[in-house]
Parts: sequence; C-alpha cells; structure tokens
Amino acid sequence: MPYNQPALLVLEDGTQWPGTAFGAAGTTTGEIVFNTSLTGYQEILTDPSYHNQIITMTMPHIGNTGTTPEDDESDRVWAAGLVVRSLSPLVSNWRARQSLPDYLTERGVIAITDVETRALVRHIRTHGAMRAVLSTEIQDAAELVNIARQSRDMNGLDLVREVTTPEPYRWVDGQNWWQPNGQPPAVTGKYHVVAYDYGIKRNILRLLAARDCRITVVPATTPADEVLALNPDGIFLSNGPGDPAAVTYAIEAIQQLLGQKPIFGICLGHQILALALGAKTYKLKFGHRGGNQPVQTADGAVQISSHNHGFAVDADSLPNDVIVSHLNLNDNCCEGLDAPHYRAFAVQYHPESAPGPHDSDDLFDKFIDLMKEE
Repeated sequence: MPYNQPALLVLEDGTQWPGTAFGAAGTTTGEIVFNTSLTGYQEILTDPSYHNQIITMTMPHIGNTGTTPEDDESDRVWAAGLVVRSLSPLVSNWRARQSLPDYLTERGVIAITDVETRALVRHIRTHGAMRAVLSTEIQDAAELVNIARQSRDMNGLDLVREVTTPEPYRWVDGQNWWQPNGQPPAVTGKYHVVAYDYGIKRNILRLLAARDCRITVVPATTPADEVLALNPDGIFLSNGPGDPAAVTYAIEAIQQLLGQKPIFGICLGHQILALALGAKTYKLKFGHRGGNQPVQTADGAVQISSHNHGFAVDADSLPNDVIVSHLNLNDNCCEGLDAPHYRAFAVQYHPESAPGPHDSDDLFDKFIDLMKEE
C-alpha cells in the first residue's frame, strides 16, 4: 500500500497515536508492548512468543537492514502489528532480499511509522501493557477504542494451542548459515532430545543440533507417556506466548516428567517448569523485551541477555529445594531456576539470542552435561 496513507494506533485507555501506514492494509488488535533491541526486528516479528502483541520498537530508525529468509525464527510473522518512529527509506545490507514494508505486505502484517515512540513507551511504562488496535482503514478513535476494549486480554489466555505444531517432526533444517563452514545440523546425533513446542524458535533447535543432538519436536499437548515412549536423553521446554497458568495440559505433563529425564526450559518453558514444581506466576507491568537486559547468575557474574516475557515466576513461591539461579538486575525478578533433585533447570530469558548477545550459550552445554550423566 502507499506509504503516505494515515494510520491510527489507539489504546484501550483512549489515547491516540497517529502515524503513517506501511505494510498491509486493515485493522489488527493485540497487547501493546515495546522492545529495546537495536536491530533484529525480523527475528522478533517471527518469534511465536509475540503472538497477539503489537510491537513498538524503541530504536527510532527501523528497516535499513531489510529482510532475508535466513533470519525468520518460524514459518510466519506472529506479531499482530509493528510500530516504529522512522521507517528507513533505504535498504543497505548485503544479505537483504526484501524491504521491510514489502516483507510485511506480503505476509499481511499491519505497521505504522511516524509515531512518537518515546512518548508511547513512557506511557506503557507508566500505565502498563494494555490492549490496543492498529488500523489503516478506520480513523474514528471512538470506534477503535471500543474494538480495543473488546479484544482478548492476555491474563488467562492460552495462546500456545494457536502456535504449536499440529504433528511431531524431526528437526532437519540445514540453514546453519551462522556456523563455521555452514555445517548442517545433526539428524543422527548422540543425544536424543524431545522438544515441546510451545512456540519454539529455530535458533534454539540449531544450537541443540550443533551440540550433537537429534531433535524430535512434539505438540504442546503431547502427554508425558508419549514423550517417554520416544526414549529421549533429555526433554526441552520451549518459549511461547500467553499466560503460562492457562496452559494446564503442559503443566500436568511436566509434573509427570519431573525426575524421569533431564529437563531444560526457556521463557514460557521456564514458567511451565516452575508451575509444575508448585510455584506461581504473575503478570509484569510492562514486561522485559529486548536484546540488552542484564541478569546476574548465582555466582555473581553478570550477563547481558535477550528477553521477551510479560509474565514472571514468583520466587517466594518456589519450593525450598529449588534454587533461583538468575536475577534480573533491573527489577530483581526471577530469571532462572535450578531443581537439581529433578535434574531440571530453566531460564526466563533467551540464551539462544536471535536477536541478542551470546553470553549464555553455556546453558546449552549444561543441558548436554546432564544428558551425559544419564
């Protein structure tokens, strides 16, 4: 669509954020959130954890690196919409195959530029993440407020069923462009990992495959006995969207798997593991999203990490034999747990990056070490 057409973002509290449309035409709803990453917008848009969310990028200049199929973290864009301050008119990257506007238009994703994103982010930080609507076809703010208020609330919302794979599959993707010499992933590796797909990212699978793992990805609703029948060396719990407490079938399955095999969880997988151990989760005011978030490990080391979560584990509700292994240095919320009695551990953030730093790569090695002990 022409980039000079008006677009309007309206939040459920009635505030209006006008701008210029790019990407697809239409109207979309979702929770308004912000991400502080400097780049990596393509990986962010295709991360299933952002399902049902309209993403505001705090970096003002977005689009100059274009897009390339190699950077997709899943087979589609899951974000409900994109908000930026200034869309780059040029694409300047040797890897680029398509501009961001063309990429979004082709995938039916609505986006808006020329928005005062600094003010919008301050508003979200003050009042919290909330429901919103983004439209290129409706300019009546009152009508849009009504649409926003009737849209789905993230509290109590099970979005995992909407993003998980419908059938089990083996990970055989050969796009290891980031690995030296372009080595393909292992399909007959030493360690068999069963990965629960709550909204899994491809780079998680790549990093496991690079460590001599052959991976069977299973739907989020797979019962514990079916997982054990696959005779895995370890079980992986993936990232994903929505309220973790609403994913009751996953919590019940992990309760039955505790102590059976080594378990490693990331993001929603971290929350599912905590709930299976008897802990509680709660919704953060505006969440942590970005590739530059500081966490402190139990030994006092500080790592810069990639985050994307709107819920967190209540550390005080964890059983006495479960250790808080990582803390967020911005608000001291629980960013990791270790349950050595069950040979299980998890982190709230994203050690696989994509986008983000690689400070926490050794967590994948820890998972391998647990499987070696088997």
